[in-house]
Amino acid sequence: MGRTRTSFPDSGSLYSTSHGRTHCHVTKELSTIIDFIRYAATRFAAAGLCFGHSHDNAIDEAAHLVLGTLALPPDLPPAYAQGRLTQQEREHLLTLIEQRIERRTPVAYLVGTMWFAGLQFKSDPRALVPRSPIAELIEEGFGPWLEGREVHRTLDLCTGSGCIGIAMAVHYPDWQVDLSDVSKSALQLARENIEFQHVGERVQVIESDLFTHLQGERYHLIVSNPPYVTEAEYAQMPVEYGHEPKLGLTSGEDGLDLPLRILDEAANHLFEEGLLIVEVGESERALTALLPDVPFVWLDFKVGSMGVFVLDRETLKVHAPSIHAAAQVRHR
Repeated sequence: MGRTRTSFPDSGSLYSTSHGRTHCHVTKELSTIIDFIRYAATRFAAAGLCFGHSHDNAIDEAAHLVLGTLALPPDLPPAYAQGRLTQQEREHLLTLIEQRIERRTPVAYLVGTMWFAGLQFKSDPRALVPRSPIAELIEEGFGPWLEGREVHRTLDLCTGSGCIGIAMAVHYPDWQVDLSDVSKSALQLARENIEFQHVGERVQVIESDLFTHLQGERYHLIVSNPPYVTEAEYAQMPVEYGHEPKLGLTSGEDGLDLPLRILDEAANHLFEEGLLIVEVGESERALTALLPDVPFVWLDFKVGSMGVFVLDRETLKVHAPSIHAAAQVRHR
């Protein structure tokens, strides 16, 4: 698509009905896939949208909306970008573009799908839009952390849409994966994604408030992207995040209510050489300040540090007293 020499449409002349122009008139000027991607990108940039759901710019956001709506892959060969759309497809795309701007609805919810770890997942307001740097770990084999370790049973704790656990099941066909969440609606979406990715024989869903209903269960690997946004951060978040369930975002005043509970209880659910991997995002600083003696291993990703740590069971057991004390203070 980058090779196309046609110019961006004038951002002031194609603004649909806001400038007295009808969808019918605009769709006569826009006809191809690349036309709609560049038009949407121009509109999104001019509207000052927040790009925080796996995209960081207007062009990628526009490509997701257009290609996703047309049921086309994100790596569509450039030659197809000149494909012409039907009138119905054009009108539908224009409607979605306006909804993205006026309602600030995340593109994944408008389209109904999102890509994660190279896989497509269903996405709607029952759970957060799939996004996490843990996708990079899954695609790269969790190296070097799992090298030499036996892995058969894994848990995706606070699974939401199921994207992390299901991606693990797809990328590692010999793993049995449990998906756990407290939200009934999120788990229903996770079940739909299990069916969508055809991994039902190796993935099961468990409704549980963290480890409450996982008594007696043990795993070689526990991965979690729990809520970790502070209340102050949530109050300042862009409108786009208001479309997502708050239950999946916030975790107390410092964002650590749930991460501390996970740290406090995880060792009891790990095999002897088991690993815990947790994303806490911007709450990394608060966590290291609260537990300065715990030797968190903070992972680096292609884009840098993303607030994801690794701890083994032995380390969790050694530091159990200080972790438990910190967790108990806020749960009295």
